[in-house]
Amino acid sequence: MAFLFQKFQEAVKTVAKNPMFSRDPRHLQFEADINRLFLYTSYNRLGRNADENDIEEIIDIASKASVTDQQKQVQQNVHSQMRKLCQIMDSILQPDHKSRDVVSKTENVRASGLSWAVGRSMESSNRPDIPETRAYTRMELSQKLKESAGYTLEVKPSHILCEEAGQGLFLCGEADVGSVIGIYPGIIYSPAYYRNIPGYPRVDASNSYLITRYDGTIINAQPWGIGGETREPWNGFSQVKQVQEIPKKVDRAGDRLWRMLSKPSDTIIKSIANEIIERRNPLAFAHFANHPSKGHKPNVMVCPYDFPLSEDDGMRAYIPNIGFRPDEKVRMKRFGNFWFKSGSLNDGDDTPIVKTLLLVTTEDVSDQEIFLNYRLSNSKKLPAWYTPVDVEEDRRRWS
Repeated sequence: MAFLFQKFQEAVKTVAKNPMFSRDPRHLQFEADINRLFLYTSYNRLGRNADENDIEEIIDIASKASVTDQQKQVQQNVHSQMRKLCQIMDSILQPDHKSRDVVSKTENVRASGLSWAVGRSMESSNRPDIPETRAYTRMELSQKLKESAGYTLEVKPSHILCEEAGQGLFLCGEADVGSVIGIYPGIIYSPAYYRNIPGYPRVDASNSYLITRYDGTIINAQPWGIGGETREPWNGFSQVKQVQEIPKKVDRAGDRLWRMLSKPSDTIIKSIANEIIERRNPLAFAHFANHPSKGHKPNVMVCPYDFPLSEDDGMRAYIPNIGFRPDEKVRMKRFGNFWFKSGSLNDGDDTPIVKTLLLVTTEDVSDQEIFLNYRLSNSKKLPAWYTPVDVEEDRRRWS
């Protein structure tokens, strides 16, 4: 099996450079990433009983299939894994897994931070019913997930010897190459609503927990923080312990102003609907993955995941994301670094989805820290702690 895996890894390095791909640098990098994700997740789907013929078939398909077809297969592969992980957590938390009767528990739910944010109490009649779940703590759920799935995630001080590293993300247990091990949580902003991101236009002035998909979708994980201890209605602004930024040595007046402006307005809050989210989800910590320091390499990569709401099957509570104005669809076009509205989405596939990101392993991982290539833009001064993994990939990603 080790020989087959080595052969497979060599294919990952070469197939992604296939000349059939787009000549546009940014799209070229997108297609190369999809190609790698196709290889990794398809290899994972074969399982440990895969033989040499299976490996050869995957490599052959990867070199011939269109990027669109590979992208669809990647979605199927990761959705299959997500369904399994959600079913495991559901079986752990549901008092009676065979029954999905909704039991109102709103009288036991803490007051939402929304009531404090808008300065008034929420009417109990407006609170959605919350399914009854077992009263496990987040740590207990995490341990039980490890026992059933073989791994879980833990946040603790990073092994990177750098002050800016802070907390790191660790996998506890074992995960095969191509495994979905984490989800990037938080509020989802389409390009049409960039202006509503707290702190706009300097959205990253006091928030390093933002990530962008290739399609322009931005996910803000700062409101999620370290999660919670219950399943609850969540609108992204609950009064929970959020991620603490590392204090800056210089506190300029301008930075204080932008932090003050980053406080969400009533309009912003009202544009985000409450969703019943499982805040104990032990996989919703992708935002704690650090960039590898010099001498280390990434062991995961991000994978775009469009969760289909039409195929919920009890999974929605375990997708730790909510959209800003999720019911309003706007078509956007990109020109260089700018996005412009170009009408409503009234045609084509209007299947409701939640656009998020997953972490997929690029090697077998066992009880070790998770490292993700941040691919920071080289159009601005890079921080001292950042060592590029691949300068060409960084350049293509932000071209």
